[in-house]
Amino acid sequence: MAEPLRPEIETFIGEMVARHGFEQAGLESILGAARFQPAIIDAISRPATSRPWYEFRPIFVNPRRIAGGVDFWNSHAGTLERAHREFGIPEEIITAVMGVETIYGAQTGKHRVLDALTTLAFDYPKRAGFFRDELEQYLLMGREQGADVLNIRGSYAGAIGIPQFMPSSYRRYAVDFDGDGRIDLSGSMADAIGSVANYLKSFGWEAGQTVAVPALVNGENYRNALFSGSKPLYTLQEMRKLGVMTRADIPRDRPVTLVELANNNGNEYWLGFNNFFVITRYNRSVHYAMSVWQLAEEIRAARNSGSQ
Repeated sequence: MAEPLRPEIETFIGEMVARHGFEQAGLESILGAARFQPAIIDAISRPATSRPWYEFRPIFVNPRRIAGGVDFWNSHAGTLERAHREFGIPEEIITAVMGVETIYGAQTGKHRVLDALTTLAFDYPKRAGFFRDELEQYLLMGREQGADVLNIRGSYAGAIGIPQFMPSSYRRYAVDFDGDGRIDLSGSMADAIGSVANYLKSFGWEAGQTVAVPALVNGENYRNALFSGSKPLYTLQEMRKLGVMTRADIPRDRPVTLVELANNNGNEYWLGFNNFFVITRYNRSVHYAMSVWQLAEEIRAARNSGSQ
């Protein structure tokens, strides 16, 4: 006889039955098969993005990922060009997202998504609400796609496929870009490319605009302008009043945010534009967004020079 489910899991099942018309016995069978994974709690408590920039950058912006990005772009040039044309996202940005997320599909995660989401939804109080929502979205996604929710593998946080979409993003932003009538972010590179492009466009990517430019700071008032997760708020003129300057030629009225990155010998500073903010919608870390952009720049330069 199966062990009784925890009361909070039974409550969740009742909500899914009432809200979405699931069968109670079916969900009890699925969630009864989920296994608590202590390693998932350990992993999410020590994310790579918490490292200082001088340790984080070499993990994601390095010769292996640059060469892999050139190969990926060359192998999928037509699909990337079509995504650029239809969504306005440069080929190198889409490629770099794939490179940072899964090394172009080589490392899509080893955890059962059901275990990851259930563990985090019911044994990680810090973000339990978020992961219960994602567990709800995962079960809905599985029903819509007729997928085997017991066996899909992903990251320790429950992200799925080549571009590592959380289930809510999968349902909302994933697209059938290869035209085969189904969305498959694990097996279709075209679907992954189109979905990344659609995601970034949906959050307001501005075609033809840059991501960031180097900056200099003086005094301490600049701290008021450091990126805090919101859209860029300050004009260049307002930044100057806070002691922030740039040698780049940018419009005075264009909103920017200030990014601070820790190096071995002090900090470096960048002014981030709207497109920098958009990349942080994929992952809220400034380290993540900066590594995507810098990897993208390196991939484009290597491809244009014909070297890897």
